Amino acid sequence: MLVVTLQILLALLYANSGEWLFHKLILHGLGKKPGSIWAFHWQEHHVICSRNDMLDPGYRRLKLSVWNAQTKEVAVFAAVVIAHLQLLWFYPVFCLTLYASLTLYYFKHRKAHVDPGWAQRHLSWHYEHHMNPNSGNWCVTWPWFDLLLGTRSIQK
Repeated sequence: MLVVTLQILLALLYANSGEWLFHKLILHGLGKKPGSIWAFHWQEHHVICSRNDMLDPGYRRLKLSVWNAQTKEVAVFAAVVIAHLQLLWFYPVFCLTLYASLTLYYFKHRKAHVDPGWAQRHLSWHYEHHMNPNSGNWCVTWPWFDLLLGTRSIQK
């Protein structure tokens, strides 16, 4: 039972730290560079959200035939799943918890961008991130690593 509990806790921390690192360093770090493969996040997703008070119409329905922020997000998730498949045999609970975290991230992030009122109430840190992209608040699912690393800011 202890091994199972440890795998769950480690996977949740791993997923949240990955969320923080990827969002801060890749999506905002490399994403602010014109011509970067990650520029869509800053130049598309944030621009659309700032014009529409957090709403991103591209998140209304998942259309795999449309290459937008949502489908690019799904492609990254697929890569994470594939990259961790080799661990599934040795640490199944860790991997399944990681995959559940990715799924939860996807649904929370999608809901936040189709229902900004919901985001403001339930994902205030992500809502604040979009209202002021320089505020920090890099996590989406839970603000754990923002709190731990001092990047959780609260807008007044």
